[in-house]
Amino acid sequence: MNLHTGGSAGTWKLGDLTVNRIGLGAMRLTGSAVFGSGAPGDRERSISVLRRAVELGVDHIDTAAFYFSSLRSANELINRALAPYPEDLVVATKVWPGRDPSGEWWWATPGQLRGQVEENLRQLGRDHLDLVNLRIPRSRQAGSIAEHFGVLAGLRDAGLIRHLGVSNATLEHLAEARSIAPVVCVQNPYGIGAPPEAGAVLRACGERDVAFVPFFTIAGEGREAGDSAQVLSVARAHGATAAQVRLAWTLQQGAHVLVIPGTGDPDHLAQNVAAGALRLSDDEMALLSSRHERGEAGPEPI
Repeated sequence: MNLHTGGSAGTWKLGDLTVNRIGLGAMRLTGSAVFGSGAPGDRERSISVLRRAVELGVDHIDTAAFYFSSLRSANELINRALAPYPEDLVVATKVWPGRDPSGEWWWATPGQLRGQVEENLRQLGRDHLDLVNLRIPRSRQAGSIAEHFGVLAGLRDAGLIRHLGVSNATLEHLAEARSIAPVVCVQNPYGIGAPPEAGAVLRACGERDVAFVPFFTIAGEGREAGDSAQVLSVARAHGATAAQVRLAWTLQQGAHVLVIPGTGDPDHLAQNVAAGALRLSDDEMALLSSRHERGEAGPEPI
């Protein structure tokens, strides 16, 4: 496929912020393991990937203070590469989970959320955050998020946060959050093979003009080795990679769907951006949505 810019897939709004539908996830900038807990990545290469992404039209970067390895922090890499920030760049982060310096996970109480927000502000060198997603733990899938989301709504009112979203959210979470403050996006795992309930959240977002921002659309390292015959067949027909087919399939689920594939590799970055120009036929979409593809959703560690 030829190189295309980040605008090839069109745009959508995160509140009053218009972004191209292909963004960049910052997790892999710090290392190869899930959530950046592996060996540190190459600093200058990561910085070059961030700068190249902006050159290619990426104006939506997803990060978190807990994306770090022994020597690298995604937020600090973003700050180093892109500050002073382009006016049209949206940097989204997430709170509730955290990691101590040893890498151990912890979950914030409502009273600790402001500290997590301020940590992101400090690392990114910002006076406000464009978008903060409340990342809901698996243990709260059947519980209320009102207390935590209410704190973020207060920080939004105070001017520290511009827009709010929810992540790992159910339909009930979305409804509860929207009763407290405007929700501009839902960030959930989704891609070829996602379970039916994931599609229900995607459709509900579309009905409410809320952006749906899936992660693990391509999934973890080595995914290509496990790609099905259907994915590989469609990829060959288009002269594309399996990852590009997965991104294109996801983007064609609705105009409100944004993707944030993560990479620390300049070539993969260019391929991911080019996927915005790939259009799959109705037959190809149906083939990739068939029962043969069910149950492939990527792992979700927290």
